Amino acid sequence: MTSQKRLIIVIRFRKTGFYMDTRQLKTLLSIHSQGTFARAADEVGLTPSAVSQQIHALEQELNVVIFDRASRPPKFTSQGMQVLDMAKDILQREDDAKAVLRGSQIAGTLLLGSVRSSALNLLPRALLRMRDEYPQLKINLRVSLSAPMITDVASGRLDAAMVAEHIGFPHALRWSPFLKEPLWLITPSGTASRDPIHLLNTQPYVRFHSPVPLANLIDTELSRLGVVTQDIAHIDTIGSIVTCVRQGLGISVVPHVALQEPGNMEIEKIPFGTPQVTRQIGLVDRVNSPRRELTRALHGVLVDLCGPYGVRTEEE
Repeated sequence: MTSQKRLIIVIRFRKTGFYMDTRQLKTLLSIHSQGTFARAADEVGLTPSAVSQQIHALEQELNVVIFDRASRPPKFTSQGMQVLDMAKDILQREDDAKAVLRGSQIAGTLLLGSVRSSALNLLPRALLRMRDEYPQLKINLRVSLSAPMITDVASGRLDAAMVAEHIGFPHALRWSPFLKEPLWLITPSGTASRDPIHLLNTQPYVRFHSPVPLANLIDTELSRLGVVTQDIAHIDTIGSIVTCVRQGLGISVVPHVALQEPGNMEIEKIPFGTPQVTRQIGLVDRVNSPRRELTRALHGVLVDLCGPYGVRTEEE
């Protein structure tokens, strides 16, 4: 939905006063999650007829067709998906407003994104700790690629996202690193040589092949070192690369956080690069974000989980 269309809908809400009643919007979200009007009726405690009446009233209010009723069960139209996005935004704002009125700063809902990174394994522990420390807080996590998530943070569809160091963040965004970790050349247990150049030139190499900053960082250093790797596989996930090396397929380069599982302790590791190359992961949010208190709290938890490689901000 364009900014102009969003503004028109918000104005219609204000003119009619409908925006004060969010029950229809909650019913709409329930239909989306449950798949049918009948199952949504059970979830929200209404009859199927009452659910249909709510949706019909919402369509009349906004002058749009939300569902294609020619299909069974009814499917969202393109306009309906726009209304669904709007409903999620309004209900989050309602949740946040209630948290403010209760005087609770660490409450409400945090819409969080994350790249498909080996650092992603930090998030479950971080979110569990946040839930224990702030029981009023709800977190909605989405995993995607860096570029669309940065766009979603800038537009307000996400409150924050966990991304690698990136070139050209928009001025309206703030990137706060929480992890600065070394990269390691990893080899199967028992590998005799400790010479990284010799190993990279002679041993089968499992290449991290993915359109992400980490892959580019590794390839750039390999080129600078002047080695010609003997590629045996191209793999797009760090976890799978570690498994291949542990089972003896070849050698590779991975970030430190990928080696924290107990089963990976047998892998040999050698500093990669001269000097040893590091990469950074951080949280990006809007400079004027109303959720800054939440993202700062999450940042602190992530820093603690990163141990000696954690990066604290001046605010912490």
